[in-house]
Amino acid sequence: MGNETARVESLLKRGVAEVIVEDELRSRLMSGEKLRLKEGFDPSFPDIHLGHMVGLRKLRQFQEMGHQVVLIVGDWTAQIGDPSGQSVTRPMLSAEQVKANAKTYMEQFFKVVDKEKTEVRWQSEWFGNFGLEDVIRLTSRFTIAQMLAREDFSQRYQSNQPISITEFLYPLLQAYDSVAIKSDVEFGGTDQKFNLLVGRELQAMIGQRPQNILMTPLLVGTDGIKKMSKSLGNYIGVADPPEEMFGKIMSIPDELIHSYYELLTDIDDESLLNIGISLHSETVNPMDLKKQLGLMIVKNLYDHASAEEAEEHFRRTVQQKELPDEISQYPVSAENACLKDFICEAGLCKSRGEAKRLISQGAVEIDGETIDDSNFSVSSGNIIKVGKRRYVKCI
Repeated sequence: MGNETARVESLLKRGVAEVIVEDELRSRLMSGEKLRLKEGFDPSFPDIHLGHMVGLRKLRQFQEMGHQVVLIVGDWTAQIGDPSGQSVTRPMLSAEQVKANAKTYMEQFFKVVDKEKTEVRWQSEWFGNFGLEDVIRLTSRFTIAQMLAREDFSQRYQSNQPISITEFLYPLLQAYDSVAIKSDVEFGGTDQKFNLLVGRELQAMIGQRPQNILMTPLLVGTDGIKKMSKSLGNYIGVADPPEEMFGKIMSIPDELIHSYYELLTDIDDESLLNIGISLHSETVNPMDLKKQLGLMIVKNLYDHASAEEAEEHFRRTVQQKELPDEISQYPVSAENACLKDFICEAGLCKSRGEAKRLISQGAVEIDGETIDDSNFSVSSGNIIKVGKRRYVKCI
């Protein structure tokens, strides 16, 4: 197998769940044709975690072979949201919110994907002048039966839960994005398969060459059970500080080590195979593999020095249970002396509800002792630890 053939095979196999149509895309890659790679994002949620990074790394690999990434900012659909209120995942955003979220997203996106080789397009370029005639023409190409083939729509329909017309429109609008930029390959997770296929169908209907589809696996989160998700709290953010990122990687269950190496690092296939064998035969300490994994990921998203400092921070504060050199400080007063109020105000959790949950789970210590009373009174000089890595000193 020649070098180019082997490279294409790795591109289509490693870290890939499904390709539609694989033989066709393989042929296009081998031909030397420069492909337009579509990646869209909803600016309702600007943060990227390592689950998203699986697909972004694949985009970068295509870039390195000379192909063109086209990043679509879903600014037009984000400003519509879901007026029916049925979809909590589509809040209606102002133009200012969209721009702010897009800026945050792109700062994280370009930690992985080469900015200089990316074309950024905004949906409003083509939807800004979309009229009622255009909407009717677009919707006339698809049937309600086709929409109900989508699993979540079908389940809601069968259980008599409402589905708004707006929700039916979103797959069509995403499909039109493919037409607008003349997409050759669209990327997404396996949970996006229906929407990706609609884009392929619409292109064929209007005479464009149908895009190929490359779907990446859904990365399991730090809980070892469900897909990585910010709403589930089992995520590792691309923008997390190096120490926090390294610490979270060290917390993943041992059974995720092999898949994290496969999906999130560039180690060669032989080394990946050896990791799997050594884990199965229990001839390696999983913690050593996780440390190396943490170093690789932090180095890729930050730099070598940050990765080494993060490892040293973990060694001192978790393995040797020393306090970090620098601990943030926050003033305690009569108004916030209650433990749940204090750790919430000090930024160690997002809400008082989360604070109560962490305290009840034994995840909060004061001066080295676990506290399970959310109404415990803190005082100046106390050092509070939440989880394994977050500290604050009361002043």
